Amino acid sequence: MPLENYELNEEEKLLLQKVLDGEISFRKIEEFADPLTAVKIRRLAIQEYAKLEFEHIQNFSLDVEVVTKKNIENMIGAVQIPLGVAGLLRINGEYAGGEYYIPLATTEGALVASVNRGCSVITKSGGANVRVFEDEMTRAPVFKLESLERAKKFYDWVKSPEVFKQMKEVAEKTTRFGKLLSVKPFVTGTYVYLRFSYDTKDAMGMNMVTIATDAVMHLIEDEFGAHPVTLSGNMCTDKKPAAISAILGRGKTVVAEVTIPQDVVRETLKCTPESMFEVNYSKNLLGSARAGAMGFNAHAANIIAAVYLACGQDAAHVVEGSTAITSMELTKYEEIHCSVTLPSLPVGTVGGGTGLGTQRDCLNILGVAGAGDTPGINSKKFAEIVASAVLAGEISLIGAQAAGHLARAHAQLGRGKF
Repeated sequence: MPLENYELNEEEKLLLQKVLDGEISFRKIEEFADPLTAVKIRRLAIQEYAKLEFEHIQNFSLDVEVVTKKNIENMIGAVQIPLGVAGLLRINGEYAGGEYYIPLATTEGALVASVNRGCSVITKSGGANVRVFEDEMTRAPVFKLESLERAKKFYDWVKSPEVFKQMKEVAEKTTRFGKLLSVKPFVTGTYVYLRFSYDTKDAMGMNMVTIATDAVMHLIEDEFGAHPVTLSGNMCTDKKPAAISAILGRGKTVVAEVTIPQDVVRETLKCTPESMFEVNYSKNLLGSARAGAMGFNAHAANIIAAVYLACGQDAAHVVEGSTAITSMELTKYEEIHCSVTLPSLPVGTVGGGTGLGTQRDCLNILGVAGAGDTPGINSKKFAEIVASAVLAGEISLIGAQAAGHLARAHAQLGRGKF
């Protein structure tokens, strides 16, 4: 329910004053009031501190009791982001089949219009073919060994099939759905990093794999005596651009493609297949390589971020998603074949922000909210939809640049009158 600016009763006034005097910290207000009142007291304290009165952040439809337990601390209100849709987008996937409206939450003018145009091109061309190739979430603790000899023994011990079986049994006792797929050791001096990979079904799975790996760390201490330095040694690699995730994959590894006829390119994108090929080659491939970029794409992060915000994903994982590779090749029939490869796309349809009201509405638009009848099917379907939407965004932007329309589109849609 929206929070209303109603008068404080005497008990609430006293509580607010104690907060302002520093007697009660923000994080402890819930010990003295229900969650809704705690949000209001905290917000009023910020107003007093900043000498202003909020006009908007107190208005929202979130279930305060739920979100303050699972999604946010020190809550004072909510931030709104405009939500649009692009489509219809035809998708020919293993899990996603049919036409979809794509929900996009963004403050960047011209983005939805651009993706919408890309969706039109793909749909006119028969739809995006898309497949999920890998599906695993990782966590990588680091262990400090006493000597290089000891590190080598630990390295070999971890690679034993019998030891992996023990690890798998321990890890899977912590979760109903998660499955340990592999444990890969990496050594640096006398430090050994273990990259645990899990199938997390419909969950994005970071919490799941963290808890499971923590349990295995205790097994390792007991069985081998290796000392864990930290549960996350950055070989995972979570929320950071990393070659290992681009090579081995993290989350879903997805590829989407479409072949666009010459007439569709000319009529809808106002350019030619040859000019699109040249822009993609010089920009996404050579330009990205010269810059030392980890992603070889036009703006994959734009679409991933907008879908993530709309659908309750962890927005920080746009970092991994941005390592996408966009390829465009001319065919012997004067068409252009376009593809995007997303080596690391962490997504989920349960857990995290997916249970929030507005985000769940967006997942329902796509038909992927919650767990699938077969565990894992909804998150794979969602990954195929995201990859297809990225493909639409890439086609539209490369087309705009090939036609010389980029600045004009942003002038018309991306800025107001100053």
